[in-house]
Amino acid sequence: MLEQLGISEDTLNFIKQEEESLKDVYKEIDDNCELNTMKVLAGFQKYEVSEGVFNSTTGYGYNDYGRDTIEKVFAYVLDAEDAIVRSQFISGTHALTVALFAFLRPNDKMLSISGLPYDTLHEVIGIRPNNSSLASYGVTYDQIDLVDNDFDYEKIKDYLKNNKVKLIEIQRSKGYSTRKSITLDKIERVVKAIREVDQEVIIMVDNCYCEFVETQTPLTVGADVIVGSLIKNLGGGIAPNGAYIAGRKDLIDLAGERLTCPGEGRDVGPTLGINKSILQGLFFAPSVVRSALKTAVLTAKSLEDMGYDVEPKYNVKRADIVENITFNDADKLIKYIQGIQAGSPIDSNAAPIPTDMPGYKDPIIMASGSFTQGSSIEFSCDGPIRPPYVAYQQGGLTYEYGRLGVAKAIENLKRG
Repeated sequence: MLEQLGISEDTLNFIKQEEESLKDVYKEIDDNCELNTMKVLAGFQKYEVSEGVFNSTTGYGYNDYGRDTIEKVFAYVLDAEDAIVRSQFISGTHALTVALFAFLRPNDKMLSISGLPYDTLHEVIGIRPNNSSLASYGVTYDQIDLVDNDFDYEKIKDYLKNNKVKLIEIQRSKGYSTRKSITLDKIERVVKAIREVDQEVIIMVDNCYCEFVETQTPLTVGADVIVGSLIKNLGGGIAPNGAYIAGRKDLIDLAGERLTCPGEGRDVGPTLGINKSILQGLFFAPSVVRSALKTAVLTAKSLEDMGYDVEPKYNVKRADIVENITFNDADKLIKYIQGIQAGSPIDSNAAPIPTDMPGYKDPIIMASGSFTQGSSIEFSCDGPIRPPYVAYQQGGLTYEYGRLGVAKAIENLKRG
């Protein structure tokens, strides 16, 4: 069977040896999974999810009881006043865009306090010119970079004292940068610092890749609104598309009117048969995130022992499911990512190559042999072709499949 998979016995034995030293880390991941599972089950029971919730609507989607129930369950799980969870969101970037256009008006200022946002938001904001950007509507943008992988607390407070800011954006995951992802203890501290100066500014957190990694959410520690994708953590590998915005009810209502139209807002939007997939995905999500985290930990330990720089290290507190591997060599980056594709269930015979992609300025190589196109809760890996040639790996629907994928990628790397 190993021969069929193209994995040598030496590589598999190496993986098994690495696992022996990870039992304590895995135990902590298991404990978090148990707490998050309890929370999801409590949400399903609190809002009396029944088979009738799986029913579908078409057209305008009026009086969709299932859709409304889903949003109550998500709000409960995410510690939110309210939530909008829709298949009409095509991606996390789309949900973030809807939120930004919902909350900001001409002459308002948006401030990022986690440095430069993810590449696909650059044209949304107007960092790269676009005639449909926030900048084209008169919204201004500024940013404060992280210092030593933490917020520049004093600079943020000074900025707020001297500038009227409508919305502060925080991106927890690292995107295509080499910084660390942002844990909830840092979110809590910066929220307190912001509120010492400004009680009104909207604090919005891009929560993609972070759900169920910890047992609380940014809303628990004081943020106003969070945004995420259902083809990442909360979709559990089952939701075929969609995203969510959760937080203060007044902000969620604004987001609904931007997604659809003023006057109709969240009262419209057909579910088209997706309700069961969304709920089943949420139900499995704590366990799937556990598998993704264990896969990331195994990757960190294995690749570091092979001599590569990894972030985060295998034994540190994590904020998201993403694992960075720095190769400092374009060919090695490509080989590793091609190995991930070869270890996938779908399109394992395809060899990904770097190519231009909408929203990115550098060629991207992406392995995603997944059941849902672009799903990054499934085992996947990608990266821009630019120094220092970093692979961004995430996902793993089960740990067993994840460890085989890691073994295949290592095998491909060893063979050169």
